[in-house]
Amino acid sequence: MQHSLNDRTLTLAGLFQAAGLVSRTANQGKKIDSSVETSINSLFKINSQSVEDIYNGAIHLRFGLEMIRKQMDSKSELKDIATTRYVITLLYLEKKLSKNPEMLKTLEQGLDVAQSQADYFSPCHENVIGGLADLYQKTISTLNPKVMVTGDQTFLRDTDNANLVRTLLLTGIRSAMAWRQCGGSRLQLLFKRRALHAEAGRILDNLPGINTLV
Repeated sequence: MQHSLNDRTLTLAGLFQAAGLVSRTANQGKKIDSSVETSINSLFKINSQSVEDIYNGAIHLRFGLEMIRKQMDSKSELKDIATTRYVITLLYLEKKLSKNPEMLKTLEQGLDVAQSQADYFSPCHENVIGGLADLYQKTISTLNPKVMVTGDQTFLRDTDNANLVRTLLLTGIRSAMAWRQCGGSRLQLLFKRRALHAEAGRILDNLPGINTLV
């Protein structure tokens, strides 16, 4: 992968997309749309040759790019603190995961099984999401710190919603991995904040359709 600002911004958008969708699911319940489909499909693009291939093009990261624009704008009053917290925690967990070859192998094997299920059903079928959620619980969920998801308890207690939340957290780990592989780091979120925010805006301006904040 090229270590360009564009690539880092897209992988960060993938991470913010996952985190934002976790927050949405926790507060509004399960909704399968193109943003969710893109995030889940990214789990099966481990050996992609480009960042755009992971997400099947920048257009499918509109939700995540708009989340960057909202969350990283110092003047924005629309920030979701929970989403930012999920992003930071997922970055930390991915760093721990990268140093755990045994867990990486378990994830690889689990994703192979999920890929077979996705080929038979569909990537967003409840069986696939349930299997991915179980894989998250057996791996990432055993690491510290735990991702503390906040929201409406009515939704969080629902099995389908909980499974989607865990699956989306796993997709966040995948994007966090791509972010690191493209040269991203937590320090860049501090010192390259303006550049990342500006690049997200530039990419959005070049996408077809109307850009609106989520």
